[in-house]
Amino acid sequence: MNQIKKIMGFIWMLIAPVVIFFLINGAVQNIGHGTKDINKPIPWIIIISIFTPICIGLMIFGFYAVKGEYKRD
Repeated sequence: MNQIKKIMGFIWMLIAPVVIFFLINGAVQNIGHGTKDINKPIPWIIIISIFTPICIGLMIFGFYAVKGEYKRD
């Protein structure tokens, strides 16, 4: 079980920057192309500012899982 926790820690640490990358990439591609609300910068600023701390927390959680802080003996 502890080995699964370490593997999942690596996965969490990899997922977090990928999510931030896709959010920023989606914002760059959508802003200014059309008239819908998703094409305006304010919703993207809100979305990115909400999900960035969540992803940072996910990375911290993954780091502690890899480090073995959630081990049960």
